[in-house]
Amino acid sequence: MQLKVGLVGLGNEWETRHRPALLALSDRFQVEFVCDEVTLHAEAAARQLQANPVQGFRHWIAESNVDAILGLSPQWFGAAPLIAACDHGKAFYCGSVLELSSRNDQDLQNLVDKSGISFMAEFPRRYAPATTRLKELIATHLGQPQMVFCHERMKGPVNGSSKPTRTPASIRQVVAELADWCSYVIGGNPSSVLSVEYFNRDVPAELDYQMINLDFESADEQRNSITAQISCGNYLKSHWPEAASFRTPAALQVCCEKGVAFIDLPSSLIWFDQAGRHMESLEHERPVGEQLLSMFHRSVTSLVRNRTCLADMNRALSILEGAKESVATGSRIQL
Repeated sequence: MQLKVGLVGLGNEWETRHRPALLALSDRFQVEFVCDEVTLHAEAAARQLQANPVQGFRHWIAESNVDAILGLSPQWFGAAPLIAACDHGKAFYCGSVLELSSRNDQDLQNLVDKSGISFMAEFPRRYAPATTRLKELIATHLGQPQMVFCHERMKGPVNGSSKPTRTPASIRQVVAELADWCSYVIGGNPSSVLSVEYFNRDVPAELDYQMINLDFESADEQRNSITAQISCGNYLKSHWPEAASFRTPAALQVCCEKGVAFIDLPSSLIWFDQAGRHMESLEHERPVGEQLLSMFHRSVTSLVRNRTCLADMNRALSILEGAKESVATGSRIQL
């Protein structure tokens, strides 16, 4: 079954993830319209996909020939496309976990739940080939995770521009995605969060670094709790071009009962156990963008509604809210 979809907000991952996936899955998705805050971007994308470039999305979402909406970036639209999709009973693919933060989170989540629409949040790190293989190793060789370390080093302004390319919202977006990634790898919900934020001294509105520590209760009462240390930084200056690529830390380090694993997305995995070092390259796997859109297609066409994705979104937002409170109070917050 081919779904007729509309694109609202193209975002930073359009060229590398979403456009190639839509072209590869043209037998499952037919793009009817493209709406972006930059008109030239919408027109270019529409030409590539043989769709209509539009300046307003509400009328097009209400059209009967549109089955689903792909909200790939919130931009200035915020949660408005999601609200319109709920009003008209259209499935929604959410490319930003901050999508629900633009108004009362719980009210909007209740609206999504009551509307009965198929809803999917994009958590690309979960479905990277290296993550899938890591979950297999945890179940077969490495055992239960005990400590998880996750870090992403973000790039600062480019071409000498003084305008920050990474806003506080974008850093918090990454932190939320990393928190979901760690929760998925550990296989549980965190019980508490501790957070620290560091803003740029020269540009106070620019967030340079955020760290959160998540505590997970262990299923075995005889053992210590599981901890995840997550950080995201934009602290390397644009006039230090070589520093950004120097000794880049592993995206994810997982210390387990019987070994340790290091992941670099999307497909590099190195793990160690008593037998020594094991290197795996998983480049032959399907791109993450295709996997995500295939899952969305399956959820829309299925007769069974998947509610776990909304719960995952709710967990990510709860972690963000807890982190915000932790920064304000300087204490660990129970979730």
